[in-house]
Amino acid sequence: MKLFTELGIIVRYDNYIAESDMRDFTILILPGAYSASVAVTQDILAAAAAVARHMNCPGPAWRTVSPDGGLVPLSAGLSIDTQPLPRPRKDDRSLWIVPGLGLGGVDEINAVLSSSASVRSAEVLKRHVENGGCAAASCSGVFLLQAAGLLQGRRATTSWWLAPQLAKIAPDCIVESDRILVCDGAITTAGAAFAQTDLMLHLIQKRFGESLAQTVSKVLLLDRRQAQSMFVVPSMLASGNTLLERLTTRIERTLPNVLSVAGLAREFGMSERTLARRVRAATGAGPSALIQQIRLNLARTLLADSRLPLEAIAARVGYEDPSALWRLMRKLTGRSPGKFRSD
Repeated sequence: MKLFTELGIIVRYDNYIAESDMRDFTILILPGAYSASVAVTQDILAAAAAVARHMNCPGPAWRTVSPDGGLVPLSAGLSIDTQPLPRPRKDDRSLWIVPGLGLGGVDEINAVLSSSASVRSAEVLKRHVENGGCAAASCSGVFLLQAAGLLQGRRATTSWWLAPQLAKIAPDCIVESDRILVCDGAITTAGAAFAQTDLMLHLIQKRFGESLAQTVSKVLLLDRRQAQSMFVVPSMLASGNTLLERLTTRIERTLPNVLSVAGLAREFGMSERTLARRVRAATGAGPSALIQQIRLNLARTLLADSRLPLEAIAARVGYEDPSALWRLMRKLTGRSPGKFRSD
């Protein structure tokens, strides 16, 4: 089935399998995987293959595998045909990709990762990297890499609302929750499910160069983003953490006159160091970053839903100087305040 025609390029949804074993990518699908993340993976690779033919340059070849092979159910009632999970091979130089699993919380993640299919998949991923291969994942798929022991001593990211859980179960991993994409050696991780687009463009660039990645980005009208900060809803970070829920509520209710971190620590009956440690364990960042995120979230809401001038919005969120808010928004989102105004 045709997806689109652009610049004389025809892209199809059908799975592209190289006739030889020299595949560039292996897409690992677990039952129930997020259909949109799987589709993005397949479609961007298909687009890259078509664009590469148009540019007369090398393009990607790939296979799609699952623990048992055959037709695998995805979310939203969709399914995909796959090959059985292969045995690890030392000459396999394909980069293994785990699309987002579409899981919203730690209980769901634990249930899926404890299945025999996930355990076998994690073992194959581990062996593949031990053999010198590379692996990548986005969203809750990052937790499969963690289960395989591939995040130890590395930096990684995942969906911003799952970052506290990843930091909790992987204390030897530096979870950079504000990043869209984190590359650390053989492992590449990305944020929420649609960060799969950013991940795939990066992987195409890594394997085939900037020119092909840029052209695919233009053909599919995809932006390359750097941070998840602009999407964070601070209250969702609490994720059942009582201290974080109380702290977030306290900060939100007292804007613009938020207590200092030292003042908050005293109010919550603990040392400043203890507060910082507990907030970092829950969110991957310290109390000051949490306060900034809450200010940013309110500023974005006011920019979108009101016609207040920037000076008034800055005052509402606790900045006497509107340029301080401007710098914060540029730093955390990469966008100026005016970009958040509704038309």
